[in-house]
Amino acid sequence: MKIKNKQDARRRRHFRIRRKISGTAQRPRMSVYVSNKHYYVQFIDDESATTLAQVSTSGQDFAGARHDRETAGKVGKLAGERAKALGIDTVVFDRGGFSYGARMKALADAAREAGLKF
Repeated sequence: MKIKNKQDARRRRHFRIRRKISGTAQRPRMSVYVSNKHYYVQFIDDESATTLAQVSTSGQDFAGARHDRETAGKVGKLAGERAKALGIDTVVFDRGGFSYGARMKALADAAREAGLKF
């Protein structure tokens, strides 16, 4: 697969990461996707191919939210709270091929503060 643009490069990184990690019912995969406008977080059980919970800024909870570190932290905190409500305390973190920069770090740290263990 020849790399043609940034999206292809991210997709290749994501496939490389996904070969190594997988989520289970006891330790689901916390998948993070970042678009130009929104953040999306899903807790996925790969064995049964089901999404256990999800949080995104495209919902009503984040109407008019900016695309910055503060919003990423809020998404991480809400994702951690929803996971804890389902009884999930440990997860496998899947950054989706995106760089672990300031916004991704803020999201992960807020999820850790909410009680999740990576």
